[in-house]
Amino acid sequence: MISYILAVLVAILIVGADQYTKMIVNSTMINGKSITFIKGIIDFTYVENSGSAWGMLSGHTWILIAATFVIMLVLIALLLKYGVKNKLLFWATVLVLAGGIGNMIDRVFRGGKVIDFLQFAFWKDFPVFNIADCAVVIGAGMMVLYFVIDIIKENKAKRENGESVSQNGEN
Repeated sequence: MISYILAVLVAILIVGADQYTKMIVNSTMINGKSITFIKGIIDFTYVENSGSAWGMLSGHTWILIAATFVIMLVLIALLLKYGVKNKLLFWATVLVLAGGIGNMIDRVFRGGKVIDFLQFAFWKDFPVFNIADCAVVIGAGMMVLYFVIDIIKENKAKRENGESVSQNGEN
């Protein structure tokens, strides 16, 4: 139960920080303008993105909302089915959900546009992103790590079972 309460608090903090920073950027910056934050590393660049990463599906707000909604439903089902059985998968799911909620709020209440403002100063071709995007990417990375670890464990178990079978077959 404590894990669920902590997860809700973490999600609220992520969504709150995401929406608060977007509100500040929206009220203090001009769309398309940049401000150096950490020279050579991170700039604040205000972009209203009507697509996903790299502007894919730009202008197709309903597809993005529907896809996000379906993914969020799947993640909620995953949480309900597996709960806290695996902490890595649990927290990965919480991060992806929180990020999805943050960007969904923008899509629904900002005319289909997500406010992005973080830009790598050393990699200008990389998409401008926001706190919600960070949560989604970190959570997705954790999910990949979970599945890699799971595959490794399965293969190890199969090898151990295979070795014990061949040893038993020789006797």
